[in-house]
Amino acid sequence: MSKLLAILSPAKTLDMEAELPKGAPAVTRPRMTSRSKELVGVLQGYSTGQLESLMSISPKLAEVNRDRWSSFGSRSNPKGPAAICFRGDVFQGFEAWTMKGKALSWAQDHVRILSGLYGMLRPLDVIQPYRLEMGTALKTDSGKNLYEFWGDQVHKLLKKDMKEAGAEILVNLASAEYSKVARVAELGCPVVDVKFLQVDKGKAKFITLFGKQARGLLARWMADHRPKNLKDLQGFDSQGYRFHAEDSTDGVMVFTRPKPPPVRR
Repeated sequence: MSKLLAILSPAKTLDMEAELPKGAPAVTRPRMTSRSKELVGVLQGYSTGQLESLMSISPKLAEVNRDRWSSFGSRSNPKGPAAICFRGDVFQGFEAWTMKGKALSWAQDHVRILSGLYGMLRPLDVIQPYRLEMGTALKTDSGKNLYEFWGDQVHKLLKKDMKEAGAEILVNLASAEYSKVARVAELGCPVVDVKFLQVDKGKAKFITLFGKQARGLLARWMADHRPKNLKDLQGFDSQGYRFHAEDSTDGVMVFTRPKPPPVRR
């Protein structure tokens, strides 16, 4: 049994027409929907201009999201499994849409996606199109932002999921913006952060794009290989990454690889 559970940040880019791979387990429903509905209710009261200001987005994007909130919950609204529909950099590495059934089943138990709207999702939880970053200063009856809105609820659900999965170690692949809502330091278990560095001319550097993709790559590798412990996790070798023991500590695992050449356009 794997003693690891990983958390990821969600994506703003979505593909609501994506399909589950053959042999995938049945989809599931998000478990914090009553709270999500409260947020939807608040956001449905926002004008396009107010959404533009709240989310610091363009007028065009604000209009798209105004339409999303207006149609949220309707039968005709597009729906799909979270890990299949999310298409940002992390999920381009995770590629749940190419997973085999056993890998998806493992991920359903051992991978969690933190979300501003849904709180916390399993990979196969069905979502509707939305944009709501965790750092958004959305005022509700519960407080002045989403951290106050969610309080300790995400933390409690994560702790429950870890217990049910037999997980004793949290692999934190989420950004600080998202891991904050899970209060990971209060879980009462080891929490391991992961750094992915690109080596160029003898110097190891963090490059945001590659770092995001690598978080998804590691989560995908975990689903495919089902590591039982951190020793097994050191075997991660996707796209040239290797464990770098010299720079790793008990709380931070470091993986490095030669910096890839620029993509030709």
